This record gives sequence, structure tokens and C-alpha cells, in this order.
Amino acid sequence: MTNNTANKGLKIALGIAIALLMALAIYSFSSIQESNKVKNDLVEEKTKVLTELNQMIAQYDVAMDENDVVNQNLIEAKARTQDLIDALKVSETNVKSLLKYKSKYIALQEEMDIILSENDKLKVENQMLAISLDSTKIQLEDRDIYADSLRMYSDSLLEKNTALADVVESASVLSANSMTVSGVIERSSGKLIPTERAGRSDKIRVCFTVAKNKLVEVGDKELFVQVIDPKNNVLGSNAQVVFGEEILNYSLISKFNYENQSLPICEYISKKNKKDDFEKGLYKVNVFNGKELVTSAVFSMR
Repeated sequence: MTNNTANKGLKIALGIAIALLMALAIYSFSSIQESNKVKNDLVEEKTKVLTELNQMIAQYDVAMDENDVVNQNLIEAKARTQDLIDALKVSETNVKSLLKYKSKYIALQEEMDIILSENDKLKVENQMLAISLDSTKIQLEDRDIYADSLRMYSDSLLEKNTALADVVESASVLSANSMTVSGVIERSSGKLIPTERAGRSDKIRVCFTVAKNKLVEVGDKELFVQVIDPKNNVLGSNAQVVFGEEILNYSLISKFNYENQSLPICEYISKKNKKDDFEKGLYKVNVFNGKELVTSAVFSMR
């Protein structure tokens, strides 16, 4: 009787152990399958991005082959795209890495749309210039006059390529607009009341909007705000920053995090001494991105 009971208990324990081992095996197999699926999805997405980047390279090659004159913007954009391909090939295959490179791919794709659009316009204009030149060549018998026309065509082509370079460069920098400036009275509660009276103003408020631009990389950015009073003094910190051989005196540095969206910003310039009043008259306010002026305004206080 005792042996039978013991054997029965042993069989039950053995059955439970086998069931647990089977459950563990099924769970492990399921986890491995799920992990492999995620990895395969990431590899597939990475391959897709690489394929699309290589297609962009092919489009740049076609555009360059169609131009008689080498367009430096096409060359540089193609090089940036190739750099991203090379980096993506050796990058880790994970979600964070793939999102980073896909964001860069989207920015390059938007840049390509701009460059190829401008390049198409330039190509049409070049064709029209070539047709006009051929017509002039037929009419002109004097070789010197024809040579002058050819030089004019070349100069025009160079000028248009330079203009295209300027368009692309200006398209990939921060800009600002909608500037408003006024004096403000600061209450003890912190409330700010706009005023045009110099003697009542506690601060000068400078507000502007940083424009949306998907070609600009996201992250921490800064603009230099310069407020000049009627006596031509730079208010605020009146600090200096050097750009090559140029020196910029600024009132303050406006620092912000840019996320490819329009961003309203307000900055405040205080008086040097609380007892002093702001000068009456016309003020000029400038906002610089580096050494480049991006927006300006004038206002007066009486």
C-alpha cells in the first residue's frame, strides 16, 4: 500500500515536471521567433532605405549627364547621399539607429527635390539660350561677333549656376520673420504691459518667429539679437562675436531647441541701471544667424 502511494506520487511529480519543461520550451521557441521577426523587419527596412538612397544617386547621375556644364550642387548633394549610404551600411541594425538614418534620408530627399527642380529650370533656360545662340550664329558672319556671343552665353550659364547654388544654400539655413518690438512695463505680479513711453518702460520686448525649414537639422540653435538705441548704442550685454574679419556687437543670444517647426520667440532687454530711462526716439532691432542678417525692425519711444 505504501509503495503504491509513493509510486503514484512520483508519477504525478514527473508529469508536472514534464509539463513545465514543455511549457518552457514552447515559450522559448515563441520568444526566439518573435525576436527573429523583429530583426528581419529591421533588416528589410534598412535594405529598403539603402535601395531608395541608391535610386537618389542614380537620379543625380542622370541629371549630371544631361548637363553640359557640371553643376557643383549636384556633385555635393550626390556626395552627401553616398556618405549616408556608406554610414548606413556599417550601422547597427536597431530601431534607434534606423530612425536616425531614415530622418537624414528624408532631409536629403527634400534637398534633392529642390536641387533637381532648380536644375530642370536651368536646363530649359540653357536650351533656350542655346537655340537663341544657334539662331544668332546663322545670322552672324563675323567670327569676332560670334565669339563675343559665345562668351556671353557662357557668362550667362555661369551666372545661373551661381544663382542656383545661392538658392540651395539659403534654403538650408534658419530664417526669422514677423518681428514685433515694444517697450513694456513690468508689474510686481510679473504682468507685462506694452507702452510707447521711454520713461515708463522697464524693458524692451523683441518677438519674432523662427520659420519652419525641414532642410535645417534639428537641435540646439542660437540667433544674435542686436538692439540699437537712438544714440547708436548697442543695449543689453553689448558683447562681441567674431566671424573671420567681421565683428558683431549683440545685445543677447537667443538660444532655443529647433524641431523643424515654426517657433515663436520673445526676448527682453533690460536697462543698464534701473534708475535710468530708455532714450526717446527711434530704435533699430536686428536678428542675425551668425553674421547673416535674417530680420530687422524699427520702433520708437516717446
